[in-house]
Amino acid sequence: MVKKLDNSNILDLHGVKHEDVERLVENFVLLNNKPLEIITGNSDRMERIVVNKLCELNVGWDNWSPGRIKIL
Repeated sequence: MVKKLDNSNILDLHGVKHEDVERLVENFVLLNNKPLEIITGNSDRMERIVVNKLCELNVGWDNWSPGRIKIL
């Protein structure tokens, strides 16, 4: 289940299958205004998939806290 929380530009990836993450992240980043936040939770694999996609898209990001990635 993907949740975009309260129209606040936060994408919560809890419960999302790993194979769906790249597409969801790409759409979220390209269709929304920055700053954005992606919640990856405690999954290292999920975080790696998100970071790799952001690098592929040449999008600046920072890991402000565990399980959360900020897109500036």
